[in-house]
Amino acid sequence: MTPEPHSPTGPDDFALDPPPGCPAHGTGPGGLHRLHEARDLRALYEQLREQYGPVAPVLLHDDVPMWVVLGHAENLHMVSTPSQFTKDSRIWTPLGDGTVKPDHPLMPHIAWQPICAHAEGEELRRLRGAVQGALEFIDFRALRRHIGRATQRLVNRFCETGRADLVARFTEHLPMAVMCQVLGMPEEYNDRIVQAARDMLKGTDTAIASNAYIMDCLLRVTARRRARPEDDLTSHLIEQPAGLTDEEVGQHLRVVLIGTYEATANLLANTVRRVLSEPGFRAQLNGGQMTVPEAVEQSLWDEPPFSTIFGYFAKQKTELGGRRIRRGDGLLLGIAPGNVDPRVRPGPTADMQGNRSHLAFGGGPHECPGQDVGRAIADVGVDMLLTRLPDVRLDCDEAELRWTESIASRHLVELPVRFTPRPQQDEKSKPSHTPHPVTPPRPAWEVGTATARQLPGPSSVSSPELPLEPSSVPSSESPPTPPAVQEPPGAGEPDIAPDTPPAADAARPQGAWQRFLRWWRGY
Repeated sequence: MTPEPHSPTGPDDFALDPPPGCPAHGTGPGGLHRLHEARDLRALYEQLREQYGPVAPVLLHDDVPMWVVLGHAENLHMVSTPSQFTKDSRIWTPLGDGTVKPDHPLMPHIAWQPICAHAEGEELRRLRGAVQGALEFIDFRALRRHIGRATQRLVNRFCETGRADLVARFTEHLPMAVMCQVLGMPEEYNDRIVQAARDMLKGTDTAIASNAYIMDCLLRVTARRRARPEDDLTSHLIEQPAGLTDEEVGQHLRVVLIGTYEATANLLANTVRRVLSEPGFRAQLNGGQMTVPEAVEQSLWDEPPFSTIFGYFAKQKTELGGRRIRRGDGLLLGIAPGNVDPRVRPGPTADMQGNRSHLAFGGGPHECPGQDVGRAIADVGVDMLLTRLPDVRLDCDEAELRWTESIASRHLVELPVRFTPRPQQDEKSKPSHTPHPVTPPRPAWEVGTATARQLPGPSSVSSPELPLEPSSVPSSESPPTPPAVQEPPGAGEPDIAPDTPPAADAARPQGAWQRFLRWWRGY
């Protein structure tokens, strides 16, 4: 009888001894691929899929063995079956036998920490419940307003030049500017924290120092909000019933900050690049066949912000995708290869509009809790950028674009663009593609009894003052007012015929609402 796929096995099942070259035996390079040395991971994943199927053996730095899960269904099974797979790396065999050293480049991603990303069971429910509870306090209308203002500020810095690198000037900065505001530490937003976030995600020699700098920022804001709570994510996280310590608060703020930052920075860059380099994609947006949120979802299918996620670990002997998995084996959540699994997608470029079953945000108990924040940043940021710069276009050949690629992600290095120079706009105003600056807000004006003929017309909207002339105040000697048409109770607008001349009832004193309507109509 054929065994069910993904089924756990008992300790006496000798049929599950790993095949030659399996990473569970750490046999070294013999035919296995080093992911960190691959020049084209997409091509390598397809090669591995052809050779091994939906689960393939690979090597990490220092020839550390690992499985990479390539199948869509296999990835979903792994993240949704906590009885077989865990995020707790302490059971990882190479870590226990000393194969993985403390200074391993991937330790910031893999090393166990007392945070929800590595917890399970009751501890997972306590920690993740606190994060989700704090996120529920986010006012998304206010969030979108913050995103809009941050977008306006960033675009104002380069809109008058006619040229810009959108990666360095926009996509790497907008998510950090917004998240610093959400966390309650807008004063920490600067080039240094952006560069530290980028550095720690690359796994460089200075990644540990960059991580320490970011943690210092987060622990400072935690201490401030512990003493003086405000309406921000840090304060709400501190106030959760889980009773998190300052260290726990800081670590979970790091999870939210870095996860949202990296995912959204890549998502922004990928979406904007597609708009600029694919005429059909842009035509769908301009023609109304696709909305910006739908364009973002398509990018999450085609170019997910994270290619893989470190890591899951087998809690027992099991089978996944036809491969024998031993207890203590490590597995990579293969987001990018899973999204192009031919069993769920007819082709790697197939249109997936309206389908949110991609793996971009993981799944199961550890599904990304801040995905709605990331989506909001991408939706508003892309929409407002294209509104401000409607003729923006690539300033180089598409073939000249460069990426830095790691096992975890594929990051666009730069995105040079050209556009018609445009003036700055008020960051609090609605974005516009008009060639003129937005008119300053109209000052407050006194609600009096001025007659209609003395109200300002459209040409005087920007007048600094709206004085009332003495003759506009009705006196006891004023001629009697013609009888007005009676309105039914609750009516909100007078019944005025559209062809009524403006001067027909100019002498009749009117209330503020009637005078506003006449001004609005241009009388």
